[in-house]
Amino acid sequence: MSGNFLTIPGDDPIQRRSRSSSLTDLISAFDTKAQAHTDLQKVTAFSGQFDKNHKPTFSKDEYGKPIPGSMTEFRGAEAQARVCTEMKELCEIINEYGKTPCKSLLPPELKDATKVISFGELFTIYTVISDKLVGILLRTRKHQLTYFEGEVLFQKRDDDVPVFLMQTMQDIRTYCDNKAMQARRSVSPMPQ
Repeated sequence: MSGNFLTIPGDDPIQRRSRSSSLTDLISAFDTKAQAHTDLQKVTAFSGQFDKNHKPTFSKDEYGKPIPGSMTEFRGAEAQARVCTEMKELCEIINEYGKTPCKSLLPPELKDATKVISFGELFTIYTVISDKLVGILLRTRKHQLTYFEGEVLFQKRDDDVPVFLMQTMQDIRTYCDNKAMQARRSVSPMPQ
């Protein structure tokens, strides 16, 4: 036994140094991660460490978008995929309960319409399934899957307004499924 009580028998001083440097690296990595978390908490409005004086800087592309890899981004992508599924379901209901329009009576911009149903009839059918009919109808019109006159449709007042399905159901299914898959793939799986 040498007089140094910290020496482990058979321990090589060079190995001990490499162990301590790897421990130093681990401590440094932990400190870096802890500092990044502290900085994130300062800009997160709902945390206890929110710094009101902090002025975040965003590029034009980042403004109004969640932090990449965050739960907010993940939830947004899931919501977008869910809306695509609801758009597809609404179009399937129009396809199932709607009637084939008389093409000779339609204006040129509606020649591609495959089915038509009155808003009142659609409202009666769809409200059993969901209370979001008008919002989903507006979304389907934005994606050019449906067409109807007016900004927004109201129950009773607009019951006679025709709602046209503008594509075949197969095209709509493909479009909505691709949009939902694209939304889900745009973010990393379930962030921590």
